[in-house]
Amino acid sequence: MGTRRKARECALQILFAADVAKTTGSALTRYYWDELGDPELDESTREFANGLAEGTLREIEKIDEKIRTRAEHWRIPRMAIVDRNVLRLAVYEFLFEETPHTVVINEALEIARRFSTFEATQFINGILDAIKQDMQKAKGKKTTDSENLSEKSRASSS
Repeated sequence: MGTRRKARECALQILFAADVAKTTGSALTRYYWDELGDPELDESTREFANGLAEGTLREIEKIDEKIRTRAEHWRIPRMAIVDRNVLRLAVYEFLFEETPHTVVINEALEIARRFSTFEATQFINGILDAIKQDMQKAKGKKTTDSENLSEKSRASSS
């Protein structure tokens, strides 16, 4: 298993603990590494895990809104804790990391296979794929809008 996947799994466990304990912050990550984390992991893996978990918790409202738009007939609090946190982690990476979206989805599905159920992987895949498509459409629209503005400004300066 790659170190980035291991970091994502650790981040998921931190998010799970935050969700259950209704707490956030660096004290949570410190506790995780002191009590539960793999002492064999190198510092860069720990930093990546902490960045994912803390970033997800910091941006949780924006992330949950993205999930809410595509989780038809599902309220986020009613989702299984593991499933909603796999989704949150993946959407955080979509929005704030440079990881290709296809890689993010594949990693989320592998983690879901390990920590959740087969049905959950289908659920997670459907939501993440829809969010990915929404983001691609929005990016294409922004590109098209900026190209239209450039064309208009060139035409008016001629």
